[in-house]
Amino acid sequence: MKKITLILGLALALFASCKDQPKDSEKEEVAVTEADETQSEPDDWTVLFDGSSLDSWHVYNGAEPTQWKVVDDALVFTPAEKREGTENLVTDSTYTSFVLSLDWNISEGGNSGILWGVQENPELNEPYYTGAEIQVLDDERHPDAKAGTTHRSGALYDMIAAPEGIVKPAGEWNTYEITIDYDNNKGIVVMNGEEVVTFPVTGEEWDAMVAKSKFADWEAFAKVKSGKIALQDHGNQVSYRNIKIKQL
Repeated sequence: MKKITLILGLALALFASCKDQPKDSEKEEVAVTEADETQSEPDDWTVLFDGSSLDSWHVYNGAEPTQWKVVDDALVFTPAEKREGTENLVTDSTYTSFVLSLDWNISEGGNSGILWGVQENPELNEPYYTGAEIQVLDDERHPDAKAGTTHRSGALYDMIAAPEGIVKPAGEWNTYEITIDYDNNKGIVVMNGEEVVTFPVTGEEWDAMVAKSKFADWEAFAKVKSGKIALQDHGNQVSYRNIKIKQL
């Protein structure tokens, strides 16, 4: 009797074990589901500077960079003692709507800027003749900050002012996330995690801002939506790092 009971118990246990095992088709479905859950979202950011080379950049209008160097994982501009003209850096690729993320560090009394929509033209020796600029500045020491609130760090230069108290002092790293979205007609500047500036990027409102600025009579200024992104040579040392872009 004990043997029969034992045999029945083993049979029941085996039946329960088999019942709990999924079918081959169920195993495949579970495997696919788990793979989908563990697969990371596609990374739609493109690295423009990885801390090692200037492969995605060249000097405005085609020259080779001599004053931009990679120093301690940062892209550093140091103006030469004797030089002719400026050495603005521009992307190899052209962009329209995008999110640009980067860190910047300005020297004491320094001035620079980040421009978009830049058109390279041998007849125009500076990218600011065609591209609008987000200001990079030592607000405490550079006289441009005293020229008006639209010249401070974070400002849409000469058009939309940025608030005080968010930028870090010269010598410290700041972070920008700049959104230029033509589909939704919106520009946004986030500085050190805080939204500081919003503005239209096209249409009547944009035209009205330009008309009230120093660019009002500049024939080529901001006429084309697609263009290069530029890092400005304003004659002062400036550093950039962690530069990446997401096209919208």
